[in-house]
Amino acid sequence: MSMHKRILLAKMGLDCHDTGIVTVANILRNAGHEVVYLGLHNFADRVVKTALEEDVDAIGISFLSGQHMTQMRRLIEQMQREGLRVPVFCGGVIPEDDVQALKDMGVADVLLPGLLSDEVAHRVDRLIAREAA
Repeated sequence: MSMHKRILLAKMGLDCHDTGIVTVANILRNAGHEVVYLGLHNFADRVVKTALEEDVDAIGISFLSGQHMTQMRRLIEQMQREGLRVPVFCGGVIPEDDVQALKDMGVADVLLPGLLSDEVAHRVDRLIAREAA
């Protein structure tokens, strides 16, 4: 099902733990996607600017810091201001109680810890295909 798309991954805010997102980057590369990894300490304006410059098909953000609600809201708002319409997913240490609120604000999918590599790739493929349809 993989469509070999370009995906931007980033850490937002002051979170400095990147083991999870580096793992996701490798999973997506192994599934045939091109991954643009922005690294640590990004804010919404840089993520959106890079997504536009790189013409990405999706954006993935990882959190361990507990800033997921605030940072994702800022990202979605910046995307709307700039007219960027690509699916956004997030993952990391996110309480299950916040998943629906994230989806209600426009997050396409929330990847919680414990997913197998194949499932991560499949869910990202599925959200890109859903956006393209």
